[in-house]
Amino acid sequence: IGLFADEFIKKGTVIWRFNSTFDVRFDESQLESLSEPARKQFFNYTYLNPRMQKYVLCFDDCRFINHSDHPNCLEVPSGGPEEGLDIAARDIERGEELTCDYGSFDALFKEKMET
Repeated sequence: IGLFADEFIKKGTVIWRFNSTFDVRFDESQLESLSEPARKQFFNYTYLNPRMQKYVLCFDDCRFINHSDHPNCLEVPSGGPEEGLDIAARDIERGEELTCDYGSFDALFKEKMET
């Protein structure tokens, strides 16, 4: 599963920003009632914002962007605790997979990669 560009994306183009209409933040206490299979599925599609210590669930297809050590998308931090913007780090061709460095925004990246 991945996310692929369906059109040319120019370097610097914003490809994602938190939208409170459908992106959701959760704290640990909100997850306590989930069954173990539900928690596992939840953690597959969330990241832990290291500044807010809240889990972020993207409802749009950005949750399918895969990790790369040499990503074509970068996070531009907000300067505060909230999510920053994700932008194209370089020109991205139509059909190319979008990738990002999970370690730049997910406090649990190393832990997730070990499992």
